[in-house]
Amino acid sequence: MSTPIDLYFWPTPNGWKISIALEEMGLAYQTHLINIGAGDQFAPDFLKIAPNNRMPAIIDHDGPGGTPVSVFESGAILQYLAEKTGSFGGSTPREKIAVTEWLMWQMGGLGPMAGQAHHFLKYAPAMDPPNDLPYAKDRYRSETGRLYGVLDRRLAENEFVAGDFYSIADMAIWGWASLWEGQQQTLEDKPNMARWLETVSARPGVQAGRALYAEKRADFRKDNAAQDKLFRRD
Repeated sequence: MSTPIDLYFWPTPNGWKISIALEEMGLAYQTHLINIGAGDQFAPDFLKIAPNNRMPAIIDHDGPGGTPVSVFESGAILQYLAEKTGSFGGSTPREKIAVTEWLMWQMGGLGPMAGQAHHFLKYAPAMDPPNDLPYAKDRYRSETGRLYGVLDRRLAENEFVAGDFYSIADMAIWGWASLWEGQQQTLEDKPNMARWLETVSARPGVQAGRALYAEKRADFRKDNAAQDKLFRRD
């Protein structure tokens, strides 16, 4: 029996990407909680695995050549796991290209923009002192909406984001897209995105990955100490 993969995790959209992938791929794993509100992401032992002080990260004890390997950055982890298992990464060269395109779209576009929307719409106004910045709120809310328009148009032509098959690109996008209400978005003009959200949300692997330590998920708007840990600059 192979050693379970070590998953360094907190229940956030980026964390869900990997818990969902592990569930979907049927890989055994053990979870190590990285409490981002308590500053666990800055612990020296964790920084040896994830030098950018961000979770998730994994250690696969059965890595290339049968030796352990650590991987940080959620997109890199998804690609690694897809290659390891030969699943959810596309079956043909063209499918693989599409998966990579939409995974990079999430990593470089939707994740950062939706993350900033959450920050400026929810957290910055609740900070001490408050930072209620109309320009930043409008900027990131609008850009997130533009990206969801891109997604909706893509899904008008395809069942899933990379084509007619479910992939790591869907896993990457779903966590952020599922929080559309907190980003002050609407689905009324995005029927294809709404259909896709419902389809992906019904998958048992998605439900299990999303439920992992769900009780730990918290609203940091009233926790100034946690905000100091989350938003520190070093």
